[in-house]
Amino acid sequence: MTAVQGGCEKPLCANREDEWMNDNVLLMNQMTKVYPNGFVANKDVTLSVNRGEIHALLGENGAGKTTLMKMLFGFEKPEAGQIFIEGKEVKIKNALEAIHLGIGMVHQHFMLVPSMTVTENLILGDIPKGPLFTIDSRKAVETCMELGQKYNMVLEPEKRVMDLSVGGKQKLEILKALLHGARILILDEPTAVLTPQETGELFETLKMLARDGHTIIFISHKLDEVIQICDRYTILRRGRVTGTGSIESETPSSLSAMMVGREIDLDMHKKPITFREKILEVKDLVYVNDFNKKAVNGISFSIRGGQIMGIAAVEGNGQNEVAEIITGLKKATAGHVLLVGEDITDRTIRERRDSGVAYIPEDRMVDGCSASASIIDNLVADRFFKPEFCKSLFVNRKAAEEEAVRLIEEYSVACMDKSSPVGSLSGGNIQKVIVAREFTSGAKLVVANQPTRGIDVGAAEYIRRRLVDISRKDGVGVLLVSADLVELLSVSDSVLVMVDGKISAYFPDASQVDEYRIGEYMLGVKRQSEEEIGGAAS
Repeated sequence: MTAVQGGCEKPLCANREDEWMNDNVLLMNQMTKVYPNGFVANKDVTLSVNRGEIHALLGENGAGKTTLMKMLFGFEKPEAGQIFIEGKEVKIKNALEAIHLGIGMVHQHFMLVPSMTVTENLILGDIPKGPLFTIDSRKAVETCMELGQKYNMVLEPEKRVMDLSVGGKQKLEILKALLHGARILILDEPTAVLTPQETGELFETLKMLARDGHTIIFISHKLDEVIQICDRYTILRRGRVTGTGSIESETPSSLSAMMVGREIDLDMHKKPITFREKILEVKDLVYVNDFNKKAVNGISFSIRGGQIMGIAAVEGNGQNEVAEIITGLKKATAGHVLLVGEDITDRTIRERRDSGVAYIPEDRMVDGCSASASIIDNLVADRFFKPEFCKSLFVNRKAAEEEAVRLIEEYSVACMDKSSPVGSLSGGNIQKVIVAREFTSGAKLVVANQPTRGIDVGAAEYIRRRLVDISRKDGVGVLLVSADLVELLSVSDSVLVMVDGKISAYFPDASQVDEYRIGEYMLGVKRQSEEEIGGAAS
């Protein structure tokens, strides 16, 4: 095997088909990564991927998937191990060398410039030159069209990225990687915010790319989709490989057992709902954003105690604004928010929390926790000023620590030390800290915005069951915003669909609708009558 130091003179790119004909395209052999604090992220991990295959890389948060891919893409340097591409050993020092070797990475959070056009985003880093250092705009547009037609992902060249659907942005990210010659594509949670219809389109594209000889590493927590699209799998747990093989012989349950070390029951087993008094009433709510657009446009709905109301919407259709207005992060332009009959529209966040509003935010690291603060301080952040946790002007540390120990045990937060920074935990355990705090705050209403996004199947199952428990046992009203339609329909009792800031459909019984039907309303293909939609406010 021949070593290639820092890339190669002749990059492996899309027009060098002959260099990608062997079955084994990628071998990461006995990879080990140890961070300066002693944490072993990967230990003797071997990943073998074949040409033309869609290979699932699975594992809990903190299992080592991201670290392994960072080593492949040149973001991290391994302590031990070898990487072979087409039988040649390579040393990948940075992302540019990875790209030259035919490796492309499509991140979960799109790396696009919203104010620029599709074409401008596509050619960044590889701009076609015209005379006197100008940009050959015509050639750029032609490249965009030709690439889109070749891979059946045609986008309007002059359309601004901010106006694209989420599915369109996903296509653009893949086209960018293909333009740079990617033959190995790493896709990180590619369907996290797509509708079933958009997911179906993406899967057809991935299958076509695989038939064309591209190799795809598919990272996802959606095991039903893994079964549907992937050929083989590799599973990591605590930095080591716990399983590898053909997808054909596996089920979501068998894969999840290898991921978390125990059987996962994906059925919520919800008890029948008993409706109680109205907890939340949203009346004619309007929110005008910084671009003078009505992000929320006159919506009304209500939630009763014991009820879980789900909101389904493609990203950017007003669902986040609704959650943030109810919790006080944004101020309504018009309309009213009532909690158990009291108008809280103009109350502060603190006043809303004191009235009984709890919030699991979409971005746990920005709005849900203080990464540098301890686990203890994050768990009591909403109650340190209460008499039982306060001595004169100071926090009662003993009481705070006792509360933290209780919550860590009750919510199964995996941590070495309760005094450690919460940012040192895995994503799933950070989310458990937030959930533990919010669910024990004495809330009447819990607003859960993407509560399981980006976390592993075990932590997700735990959080979903807790949402069901607080609604059924404690009579709490729950507003659940989720891009995962399987989650939304299994956890929710009723479902709203939002398009362009308005309610386009209301289903009082979530068990009577499937994700494909929901997807039609999310995409605006269908819309219910005003009478049907009006039922959401009754």
